[in-house]
Amino acid sequence: MCVALPGLAISNDQGQLNGHGLEGIYRAGRRVLSRCQIRIAGREPLAVQARTTAADRARFVATARVSQGGGPDPDVVVERTRHADGTERITLHSAAVRPLRLPVEVALGTDLADLGAIASGRAGPELPASVHDSGLRWSCAVGGASVTADPPPSDALASAGLLRWEFDLPPGGTAGLELRVRLDGAGPVRAVGRGATSPLASARATGDHSAIEPLLDTSIDDLQSLLLRDPAHLTDIHLAAGAPWRCGLAPAEALVAARMTLPLGTRLAAGTLRTLARTQLRGGTAQSGMIPGPRRDAGAHLPAGCTGTEATLLFPALLAEASRWGLSQQETEELLPTAERCLRWLRAAVGEGTYLCDPQPGGPVRCETQAHAHRAAVLGADLLDAFDRPGGAALRQWAGELRAAFREEFWVEDRGGGRPAAARAPDGRVVPQLGAAAVHLLDTGLLGGGEQAPGLLDRAQTEQLARLLGSPVMDSGWGLRGLGTKEAGYNPFGHRTGAVRVHETAIAVAGLSAAGYEKEAGSLLRGLLAAAETFGHRLPEMYAGEQRTEGGAPLPHPAACRPAATAAAAGVLLLSSLAGIRPDAPAGTVTLRPVRSAPLGEIGLTGLRVAGDPFSVRVSRLGLAMVEEAAGSLQLRS
Repeated sequence: MCVALPGLAISNDQGQLNGHGLEGIYRAGRRVLSRCQIRIAGREPLAVQARTTAADRARFVATARVSQGGGPDPDVVVERTRHADGTERITLHSAAVRPLRLPVEVALGTDLADLGAIASGRAGPELPASVHDSGLRWSCAVGGASVTADPPPSDALASAGLLRWEFDLPPGGTAGLELRVRLDGAGPVRAVGRGATSPLASARATGDHSAIEPLLDTSIDDLQSLLLRDPAHLTDIHLAAGAPWRCGLAPAEALVAARMTLPLGTRLAAGTLRTLARTQLRGGTAQSGMIPGPRRDAGAHLPAGCTGTEATLLFPALLAEASRWGLSQQETEELLPTAERCLRWLRAAVGEGTYLCDPQPGGPVRCETQAHAHRAAVLGADLLDAFDRPGGAALRQWAGELRAAFREEFWVEDRGGGRPAAARAPDGRVVPQLGAAAVHLLDTGLLGGGEQAPGLLDRAQTEQLARLLGSPVMDSGWGLRGLGTKEAGYNPFGHRTGAVRVHETAIAVAGLSAAGYEKEAGSLLRGLLAAAETFGHRLPEMYAGEQRTEGGAPLPHPAACRPAATAAAAGVLLLSSLAGIRPDAPAGTVTLRPVRSAPLGEIGLTGLRVAGDPFSVRVSRLGLAMVEEAAGSLQLRS
């Protein structure tokens, strides 16, 4: 999978594009090339290696034997580099001892189908080609596409979709050609993350654990590949949810990923917030103030939830924390009215009650929704006070009432010490299943002075939740399962009922570390890093929650996006949480609360951003943190 949105290339491990399944080169969700097959001297080369070299490109190596009587050794090496922008470079290297004349054919074809039709098996047949410029062209009712070649082919057969060349290679010589795929009416792909306009800092990680450096490098590379511009406001950049299925804006996921990447700067958060502020619902309806979002399946025990509810609650929380990381006062003030409308919607949706239902109205009272609502209220009140806006006191009062009620009414007692309920049904019935949604209770948010915001659980309940998350029922050895193995309906491949969702595991690691439960956090962290190594450090959004065994590997989920914005951002959160960086840019301070047990040994992070300036920190094997680079005006708090 090569991604540089709006460009996307999906290949098998042989390098040939045969038009099977999802194979092809895409632009903005349309397949502009489905078939690209090379033949050397009339035969397909033998594939020997396929490797992703960056988020936006892959390299395929094959060999061919064209000399007569030359024994079993290949005498031609075929190297193909395929880019998400629709460019493919094919290089032929001769290993023969005498000159070679190589006839080369490339067979091309496309159906110009959209990704949804392909995924559901509704793609049509290949379209007829016509000779165009130095290549071929296809067209249909929805548009057209073309492939141009450099150097131009010696022969082009439209009826067969063939381009032909003859190359003369001296001993040890090299020849090559380049194919460029274009969608009619669209210019070259200019990926947002591949230029100076990227909002993400190029941070680096070093340390004792071998996975630290490649995890952060790959995470940032994947994030760069998923960046999109708001077409009506080109300076505002946000993340697509993931490839290949969700290459557009998903409000909740975009906000979650922007929040986890705050250590790389606040520009992504600002662009995401501005983009979503323009979608906020207005008017006198009950939904006024919401950031709209689609429904999301919640598994067998609960009806689908509304991602719009989550996005609306994430908006003020992200704005408040972005301000702590260094978002300018002017940008914060410009976005503050949208955050105020989100908070007014929250208070109106709760009404005279205590809990926030989801979906509105009459839906269940979900555990994670209360966690999001509580964080929005506490951080939102802090933000309103900082800018002398009214409403902070009322939000804090409601948050206190929610805490008191939640600790009493959402805790399910059992012989194992109890657990937080997954939800309360509209009729008051408790939904007791233990799942990964409970990790959001640990994600309380950042206040001024480097303080963690209060959470919905008391100390004893937090300790019990930490014990449950660290048990084999939830910890698969590769990360946190979406549902405990002892729960009815558990399915290791269920995307809400047992699969490991990477960003929830990262939230658990960060939350457990901040709360002082470092043993449980360390186990989940090491499991996730082990999984990352098996996936080439490009973590998918989820994978099967089967128990880890000696010599085993996590099973990929067939519907998972990879790369995915939240999974890539999770790599940033995981490593930055080990250093415990808690900035307060308005106060000119930064507090470090590193994980004292140093579960990965020594770790160094360079090129982060705090208050808009480079920030570097190192945590020793003894769990002691030291700032190595920071803005001169930034004071370290103990």
